Amino acid sequence: MIASKNLLDGKSLAKKIRGEVKEEILDIKKSKGITPGLTVIIVGEDPASQAYVSKKEKAAKKLGINSKIFRLPETTSEDHLLKLIHRLNNEQTVDGILVQLPLPDHIDKEKVIDAISPEKDVDGFHTINAGKMFLNKDTLLPCTPYGVLKLLESEDVSLEGKHVVVVGASDIVGKPMAMLALNQMATITICHIATKDLAYHTRQADIIIVAVGKVNLITEEMVKDGAVVVDVGINRLEDRLVGDVDFENVSKKASLITPVPGGVGPMTIAMLMYNTLLAMKERRG
Repeated sequence: MIASKNLLDGKSLAKKIRGEVKEEILDIKKSKGITPGLTVIIVGEDPASQAYVSKKEKAAKKLGINSKIFRLPETTSEDHLLKLIHRLNNEQTVDGILVQLPLPDHIDKEKVIDAISPEKDVDGFHTINAGKMFLNKDTLLPCTPYGVLKLLESEDVSLEGKHVVVVGASDIVGKPMAMLALNQMATITICHIATKDLAYHTRQADIIIVAVGKVNLITEEMVKDGAVVVDVGINRLEDRLVGDVDFENVSKKASLITPVPGGVGPMTIAMLMYNTLLAMKERRG
């Protein structure tokens, strides 16, 4: 285990951000009588998704956010889900709408995401919000990549001029993470399942951000001395959670590294709460 000074401690930073959000919500409630509202929709009984939704609900309630969850059966039709989203789009007291992924195979994920009003898209996945992010315009940003940026910022890690290697090219983490880093003037390499000689790329990185879901994908010999390593991966290994990075060995070379759990995970939920407050302020002044 590395010394705590080398840890990118997402748990502590998330607590600080949640505290700031809670304080602002209280101030707005006192001055304007307005409370932000977050509605989460989950379709099916996936245990991991159910756990994530419960964590989001608990966090929202602690911060004074009005939280509502629609738990729909696996057999819910796409049309039923779209009608529910349309209704929530028109409800004034709902500031944020989140549809928990993954969805059952018979439902078109893209159609569902784009049915959410962009101003209520607290996940930051809507095509319009993705386009604004691409153009470096103010918008609601995807929570996990946004959380990674905040985590790096908290340790004064500047991305400008740095070589950032993003391992994983998902729409939820990899692609938006690369774009946000590019917007901060980093030089970007994106690696994915078809990349040949992954280690060649990671060894050149000043900052490695990995989000794949494969235990020990990034090993000590794949990281240069002094690199910053951000592990977004979550894998269940027997009775514990681990990331995509061989933490014990990579931590010997990294200048900063995120633990799993306690690194990026808490930041994702904190930024969701932040986005809900931001969406409320933008919508309701």
